[in-house]
Amino acid sequence: MNTTIERKPELVEAVYFLSDIIGTKVFDHDRKIGKLRDIAIRENEKLPTVTHFIIHRPFGHKPLMVPWERVSLVTPREIIVDLESVEQYEGEPAESQVLLNDHILDKKVLDMDDNEIDVVYDVKLVLCNKILYVTDVDFSRYALLKRLGLKPLMKLLGKSDLLKKETLSWSYVQTLPEDIGMFKGNVKLNVLKAKLPEIHPVDLADILEELNEEQRLAIFNELETEHASDTLEEIEPRVQRELIASIKKERAAELINDMTPAQAADILAILPAEEADEILKLINKENVQKIQYMLDKHEENIINFSTSHFIKLPPHTQVSQVLLQFREIARDKDTIMYLYIVDEKDTLLGVVDLREVLQAKVDAKLGEIMTTNVISLNPGNTLLEASEMFSRYSFRAIPVTDEHDVILGVIPYRDIMNLKHRFV
Repeated sequence: MNTTIERKPELVEAVYFLSDIIGTKVFDHDRKIGKLRDIAIRENEKLPTVTHFIIHRPFGHKPLMVPWERVSLVTPREIIVDLESVEQYEGEPAESQVLLNDHILDKKVLDMDDNEIDVVYDVKLVLCNKILYVTDVDFSRYALLKRLGLKPLMKLLGKSDLLKKETLSWSYVQTLPEDIGMFKGNVKLNVLKAKLPEIHPVDLADILEELNEEQRLAIFNELETEHASDTLEEIEPRVQRELIASIKKERAAELINDMTPAQAADILAILPAEEADEILKLINKENVQKIQYMLDKHEENIINFSTSHFIKLPPHTQVSQVLLQFREIARDKDTIMYLYIVDEKDTLLGVVDLREVLQAKVDAKLGEIMTTNVISLNPGNTLLEASEMFSRYSFRAIPVTDEHDVILGVIPYRDIMNLKHRFV
């Protein structure tokens, strides 16, 4: 890679990366005037071009906005400019100017090739016929390690795949519209490799969950109603609450109207009651009754949905006994993947996954292989609380116990997670 850029009358081609020159000392001829702080660019039809170098100066001196035409030499060691008067170029970048260091570096890249979120660790620039172009963003681990100053580690890894360069041509980078509102300052230029409507709601939900509140809202507000509604269903409850709190109630009602009553009830159930009531008043009347019925079901006590047909065994039961008699033990049981270990008073002592039984020694006792730290529900828990617990722990069933740890029943995962669709 040619790391020196000299301004000559004839065509000159040179390539370098932003991280190589940010912080480089800047000289006006042979007098040091500061360090390179940022590079301003202007977006054209093909590739952005550099318009100014922003020079940071010692305390008490204003920064300089040096036009690219006044830059004579660029290397990682020094930058030379040709100024008639330093004071003539004092000033700050305008709000409308795009800055590579402040606005692009370390920002998210929404990559449609593999539906992952990448981060811009570096920016590639190319000098061609006296014009300095921005050609690529670099989101490789190589660029990250270089930014962190871990050159010894880079040498150690050598040609490892971990150091594979991954750049994305700027021709694929689509800046968010200038009038998007919330995208200002250093989040204005998050880049998208594809248009939002092309992103599946499940993938878009994952992306929005990773962004900060301002970025998330700006993107969400750009979605068409159906796409926004489908995406809202897939977002985790915490982010759902934040989004609904940030948009107008009329817009929230519009999105919820586009859902099934079961889906709408799931969304409204996570909101404060007062906020949910306000939105309900704006929803189509023919849907309100069904949604309200399901909201009431969310508050029903979980014990009403539990089953008493589960496997419970004393702790002295041997694994060999379970293996030999399992067909009989599991007969007519609704839940067979867990064995609940109880004493003579049905106090829950622990639980054994059927998989652990199959892997245990045949002479082992269930009390020896059981998990004693059991996650359970109490009879006063609601359907909504049970649903959240299943989502958090990914269990296939959860026991219901009273204040004395006596097991009262078991809630199968399939019943709770599918129940809401039978309320309609």
